[in-house]
Amino acid sequence: MGSEPLVIRNTWTAVLDHARTYHDFTYVYPVISRRSRGLSIGINLNPDKACNFDCVYCEVDRKIPGKAQLVDLAQVRDELLWLIQHAQSGGLACEPKFTDIPEALTRKVRDVAFSGDGEPTMIHNFDTCVDQVVEVLNQCGLTETKIVLITDSAGLDKATVKRGLERMDANRGEIWAKLDAGSEAYFRTVNRSKIRFDRILANLRETARIRPIIIQSLFLKVYGEIMSTTELQEYCTRLMEITITGGQISEVHAYTIARPVPEPWATRLEPSELTNLADEIRRLTGLKVVEFP
Repeated sequence: MGSEPLVIRNTWTAVLDHARTYHDFTYVYPVISRRSRGLSIGINLNPDKACNFDCVYCEVDRKIPGKAQLVDLAQVRDELLWLIQHAQSGGLACEPKFTDIPEALTRKVRDVAFSGDGEPTMIHNFDTCVDQVVEVLNQCGLTETKIVLITDSAGLDKATVKRGLERMDANRGEIWAKLDAGSEAYFRTVNRSKIRFDRILANLRETARIRPIIIQSLFLKVYGEIMSTTELQEYCTRLMEITITGGQISEVHAYTIARPVPEPWATRLEPSELTNLADEIRRLTGLKVVEFP
């Protein structure tokens, strides 16, 4: 029999701290992620903090200007290669941020994730960025490590992104696509984007028809009020619209606020409140829902 997976604890320093900076690196950073179930190496394709959403729960401090620069893919590659090798050799386990983590978790790279200070698909050459990651993973012999795109879904219809997703499909790719609302009004309240909600929904449907996707949904209280029953039903209807048109949703990640956010009226759910929402989503959709309180 295989050993039981290690339980990731919310109290660990590296779980509480998901800073997108690491030493003097510009693009690459390590985190211990509950949703990745271990070590995730992030790639920040938005050091300029460019994003097409302005979510009320975003942890990125946009009062401090980002670094306006093009992404240097050669540097991305060098940083990623060094960090993977550093983790595999046990170096990460010796760093103060990771000393309370079981060493097995710091040595095995569960995924490399495009996730940073903005929306990764806004870059003009996303497909080339995927190629760089594939090359490094192959060089390191990481035949099981996933490539994850964490996205707000607004750019999934771009040609370069579609090409990048095809390359991810051939190399253990996984898409974590945001959906926090069921209605246009709630979408405007929580995500505060100029992108049309129907475009987001169309991108989700089209992308899920080609390969399975994970829906990532952050649930919160807005001015002390949890998502209404009507809005939750609308949200579940949006999920069902994906599946009845031939889309594949492998699971829904239901989570809540974990770290400081810019809007004081946006607050976290209690674990029981998140569980109640997750149970209702399961009942209304029949989908697998994984909770991250």
